[in-house]
Amino acid sequence: MTSPSATAPDTHPLGTTEAGTPSEDRREAGFEGAVTVVTRRTVADGVVSLELAPGSGEPLPAWRPGAHIDVALPTGVTRQYSLCGPVGDTARWRVAVLREPDGRGGSQWIHDHVEEGGELRVRGPRDNFPLRPAARYLFVGGGIGITPLLPMIAGAEAAGAEWSLLYGGRTRSSMAFLPELEGYGERVTVRPQDEYGLLDLAGFLGDPDPSALVYCCGPAGLIDAVEAHCAGWPTGTLNVERFAAAAVRRPAGGAAEQPIEVELRASGTTLTVPPELSVLQAVERAGVPVLSSCEEGICGSCETAVLEGEIDHRDSLLTEDEQAANDTMLICVSRARGGRLVLDL
Repeated sequence: MTSPSATAPDTHPLGTTEAGTPSEDRREAGFEGAVTVVTRRTVADGVVSLELAPGSGEPLPAWRPGAHIDVALPTGVTRQYSLCGPVGDTARWRVAVLREPDGRGGSQWIHDHVEEGGELRVRGPRDNFPLRPAARYLFVGGGIGITPLLPMIAGAEAAGAEWSLLYGGRTRSSMAFLPELEGYGERVTVRPQDEYGLLDLAGFLGDPDPSALVYCCGPAGLIDAVEAHCAGWPTGTLNVERFAAAAVRRPAGGAAEQPIEVELRASGTTLTVPPELSVLQAVERAGVPVLSSCEEGICGSCETAVLEGEIDHRDSLLTEDEQAANDTMLICVSRARGGRLVLDL
């Protein structure tokens, strides 16, 4: 267990800590241990917010808008939840959890078993979805996807940036944190589907604006629609965070997967990874420890430096530029083009 530790003071233009590179942000994890559930509150139909504080009373690490923490449940599964409270609060972290009846059980366990005064084991924060400086922001949130956007909005507001939010959900009662958003007035457009139908993305996003960044989090259908609308916008304009992995790309033409050779340079080991195993699974079977969590290519926990070889990226996290750099990969899903990789493990 690692003790809580404070990190650097606020120096970022958006009132948060100075941002590192995306890879550095993802690897940042300043705390690992038990926290107490200080408050549990229902904030929408099927959504509870939890405020978590370390029992020691020591300050929690600072974090930036878009950061999440890993919650390790007693059932053996680990789930990621966005931090959605005040960025400057180092006494408590707030997350919100949507009960997903068709999920893998993590959210249902939290809804059924986590009470005030109880304990959870958490790790983080880690930032897969950093808010970059811009003159104008267009935020699009769907359902529980509002959570990472809340601190982003606060940061944009504090920085004096121009911003607006389009927030959709099935019904008004299913949309969390509406009272908090009311204070922003006309900058927030709330559009429950049962009242307004599908979100008017074209009307909200408009034409490409070189001064603007678009941030979107929500169901896959919403993200796909926003990606389609922004397809012709400047590279890097659109930033998304997915709850679940996008469709995995397979070899073209229906070709079968092939074994790949993976050299672990630091360990002095070379592995043959058969098609039925991920690189992560093969590495773990070889006894080389690797931090991992989602095993779907969305959380970034297993991101590993690649020393040689061409990566076949199959994750839903790295940006196009990061994938093109060919220097890191998420070994839980990605493989090799050309059949061989050398990893810094």
